[in-house]
Amino acid sequence: MTAENKKNQELNTEMVLVAEGLTKRYRGSSRPAVADCSIEIKGGEIYGLLGPNGAGKTTTISILCTLLRPDEGRVTICGIDALKQPSRVKKLIGLVPQDIALYPSLTARENLQYFGRCFGLNGMRLKDRICECLELTGLSDRADNQVAAYSGGMKRRLNLAVGLLHQPRLLFLDEPTVGIDAQSRNLIFEKMLQLKETGTTMVYTTHYMEEAEQLCNTVAIIDEGEIITKGSPKELINKPPGHRSLDDFFLSLTGKQLRD
Repeated sequence: MTAENKKNQELNTEMVLVAEGLTKRYRGSSRPAVADCSIEIKGGEIYGLLGPNGAGKTTTISILCTLLRPDEGRVTICGIDALKQPSRVKKLIGLVPQDIALYPSLTARENLQYFGRCFGLNGMRLKDRICECLELTGLSDRADNQVAAYSGGMKRRLNLAVGLLHQPRLLFLDEPTVGIDAQSRNLIFEKMLQLKETGTTMVYTTHYMEEAEQLCNTVAIIDEGEIITKGSPKELINKPPGHRSLDDFFLSLTGKQLRD
């Protein structure tokens, strides 16, 4: 066993994220956006958070990332209380948001330089990580082009590069492949599989059930703000009476009515 594999194995015994009893109510809403949500994620685990539109996925991710305070509950990340010490936690996490979070008037390299400095990187360390992340996301040859001229898929890939730049202990991905061409979606998914092999811990939301089925160690299905079931994709698919796929199980649980 190599020293790197041994280190990854040791990290994978740790509980990276523990959330207990998370509840969030928005003013004017008749029900909580998130209700008594509890999540535990071990190091190296890919945790899929799946649900229909409006189910509470993005609100949950926002709370876990310290972008939104819950009305009730607690969150610890790598043993640190995320609600009491958000500045410490933010150094340990990366976020690939559903909405593109880039400066369109800057180039890809300039975006990465800016966000890298926000993460506390500088000098050769920052330069090296920018090159690595551009290479990882297939953007090296377009690094000095303005983001405004990028396709949707290229913007999604740069969004991913920003989230990976500071090598976070825990990476949140909120629908990272939504609305892009098949080639960019395939590349992003391949890179997530590579990250899984290196032991990167991830929280992943998606509407593409086949991605979750292939990528995730654990899947939790959330609907109307509550986690209604969780388990490995195989366990969920095999729940009586048995299902053809994770997509089939998801629809049997949440129904086929439209959630616009």
